[in-house]
Amino acid sequence: MTDLTLIGKPDCHLCDVAREVVDQTLADLPDDIADHVEVTERSILDDAVLYEKWWEKIPVVLIDGELLGHWRISPDRLRQALT
Repeated sequence: MTDLTLIGKPDCHLCDVAREVVDQTLADLPDDIADHVEVTERSILDDAVLYEKWWEKIPVVLIDGELLGHWRISPDRLRQALT
């Protein structure tokens, strides 16, 4: 199982765009890969540690706890990380 974590906050335009990139990238992947990706969304407003670490960089995408990217998420880079 691959853990994909999207860190953002409500009413964040770039976070909405990142969510769309994640959703579309997963939809474009073969089912045998996409079915093994667990997506979790976390808000910096709900967690002081996340806020302190990421508030200037949201949206942030982590793959298995490792930083994939922040601000603008590349669909190609995400696809490559998941395959």
